[in-house]
Amino acid sequence: MKKNYNFFILSLSYSFLPLGVNLLSMEHFTHVLSNGIKLIHIQSPSAVAHCGFFINTGTRDETLNENGMAHFIEHLIFKGTKKRKSFHVLSRLEDVGGDLNAYTTKEETCVHASFLREYYERTFELFSDIVFHSTFPEKAIVSERDVVIDEINSYKDSPAEYIFDEFEEIIFGDHPLGMQILGRKKYLDKFKRQDVLDFIRKNYNTDQMVLASVGNISDHKILNYFEKHFKDIPENIRSTQRQPFLNFVPFKTEKRKNTFQVHALLGNIGYNFNDPRRVGLHLLSNIIGGPGMISRLNLALRERRGLSYNIEASYTPYSDTGLFNLYFSTDKNDLGKCLEIIEKEFKTLCSKPMGTVQLKKAKQQISGQLAISYESYESQMLSIGKSYLVYGKVDSIEEMFNKIEAITASELVDIANEILNRDTLSSLIYK
Repeated sequence: MKKNYNFFILSLSYSFLPLGVNLLSMEHFTHVLSNGIKLIHIQSPSAVAHCGFFINTGTRDETLNENGMAHFIEHLIFKGTKKRKSFHVLSRLEDVGGDLNAYTTKEETCVHASFLREYYERTFELFSDIVFHSTFPEKAIVSERDVVIDEINSYKDSPAEYIFDEFEEIIFGDHPLGMQILGRKKYLDKFKRQDVLDFIRKNYNTDQMVLASVGNISDHKILNYFEKHFKDIPENIRSTQRQPFLNFVPFKTEKRKNTFQVHALLGNIGYNFNDPRRVGLHLLSNIIGGPGMISRLNLALRERRGLSYNIEASYTPYSDTGLFNLYFSTDKNDLGKCLEIIEKEFKTLCSKPMGTVQLKKAKQQISGQLAISYESYESQMLSIGKSYLVYGKVDSIEEMFNKIEAITASELVDIANEILNRDTLSSLIYK
């Protein structure tokens, strides 16, 4: 299913370790099989373990006629394998109190599970079975298509969620990044079993897969399970490159919607995964409209004037580009006033460097948010899995804090002038 993980956190660090342990002494164990599948593991003292199987394939790897396929396959892998029916796939971990789930983004698919530590091999075997041996029966394709279409309709009924999908669709245009993760009914209706198999053969490449683990199991034992269940998977190396996004055209679009409130989204192209400025943009996004109640626009719009209940800034980096968003909702009569206040705050960030005390507080805030977010071992597993998939390495928490600390006030002004530039800032408004 499509899950809204806090990718503000995941994309910023991918490496924060839980509190209450010796962070600096904690080490991760890695191994790469001959077929290219990678393992990364960190030992923890918990009775509960967390694992995720990451595939570097998402919506942007689809052709237009395949739109929705990556997400659709994420649903279908639970519908039966060569040796299990759908019920037995679902009950394999649930019978022992575990939890099995999955998500799809523009650039990756992940199957993940939480379970008691004694069921490690059971989980590894299940992952291998559903990812590499699913049968995709035609009957399941027909029934699950209806489920996904219902999911699409539920998003359309929620303008606060759907506006993000439509904004990306407009800003990326005909590029694959502009396609919606859930897909569209006109394409889903045409999906056949052979289409599913062809997409997997083309895009489920073994050198683009990572099995991430955080749990109370030795490196030696987890390596044995990993090799037992994944080393015989046939090698399938990726030979194609993703189409880069190059043609950004700013836009300002308003649409009439039968809603009680106005929903507005402002945004711009951001930095990619490898751009060193991405950490600064995360900090700037947090200052503008992060989860804290003292973000600038939360104070300006909600606390001081009572104009909006929801104000949220976010930044999502991709492999070759990125996206900065600012969402808010308000009464239809207050839209103009909100936009004036936002423009004033943006101008301040673009023209006035933050003072030493202000900047220190902003850095402390985001560092604290990150540490708290990664208090859970599940978040840590998702973090190291994505980091190893994207970068082939995992930074320490100390390295991440050092990157935040190194950001200067002048650098934030430069980033603000590029990202918050009135001439390139785009907008989508549901009125």
